Amino acid sequence: MPSNAAEDEPERSEDKDPKGHKAESSEPGPDASAGRERKQKKQRSFWKELPILIVVALVLAFLIQQFLARVYMIPSGSMEQTLHGCAGCTPDRILVDKITYDFTDPEPGDVVVFRGPPAWIEGDLPPEESDNAVANFFQSIGSVFGLAPPDERDFVKRIIATGGQTVECCDDQNRVLVDGKPLDEPYIYWQGAHEQAEFDPVEVPEGTVWVMGDNRNNSSDSRYQGDGGARGAVPVDNIIGKARFIVLPPSRWGTVSDHNPQAASASAMSAPAWQQGVPLGIGVLAAWPTLLVGRRLGAAVRGTVRRGR
Repeated sequence: MPSNAAEDEPERSEDKDPKGHKAESSEPGPDASAGRERKQKKQRSFWKELPILIVVALVLAFLIQQFLARVYMIPSGSMEQTLHGCAGCTPDRILVDKITYDFTDPEPGDVVVFRGPPAWIEGDLPPEESDNAVANFFQSIGSVFGLAPPDERDFVKRIIATGGQTVECCDDQNRVLVDGKPLDEPYIYWQGAHEQAEFDPVEVPEGTVWVMGDNRNNSSDSRYQGDGGARGAVPVDNIIGKARFIVLPPSRWGTVSDHNPQAASASAMSAPAWQQGVPLGIGVLAAWPTLLVGRRLGAAVRGTVRRGR
């Protein structure tokens, strides 16, 4: 009986292996090809997106430091031991709040960074600049982010008295007096003798503040700048911001003391609670864009590392 043609057709050797199993095709299927294409697109997308993320993060950081808060490096020991800047130690980097004084007035006890008024910098030569344009560029960027010393015409001191008050030194216990009342200054650091130089009463001009260093015997401040007196006071408009936190080195993390030396009248001088909370709220809101960009950049980098394994 003639056999069925389909049954009589011999099996092709390429369809089965020696054990009789069906061989798999060496050509990739449509799903595998699509997967590789998606993976390649993701990799290309990341490398296209990375420069944009870096630029956005830098721009946000720059804007925040210019208008909201900035990191400064302490260049000297005049604020020891509240702020380290001594020879041989790692200088503190401090976060300076630049918006507080848009809502409140400077108060006694605040540690502030300010631009030196004319009486403070007269006769000083401008900071020397390198002939290397690249070095100058990185110096400028470094100072903005607290990685290099700030402009030599920027100072950090503590406010002792404000406009309209009279400051003098000293009483029989060697304490500074404001409006005839002795100050409570637990932050003073005595480098050498526990005695501060006397000076005659000075009425602080309106719109200015009287500042002194915590390292009381090693600070060129309102007592000496501009030959002392009213010329040593600093205009409020010159204040860049209030020192809030020590951000580096890690061993020095913490808030910067703003103990009011005029403690007896502190409650009368303090700002309303809602005003004190406004700068903090704005700072938190401003931090969100940088946080989101940082998280997105971190996730993209982690994804690339995983794909490269």
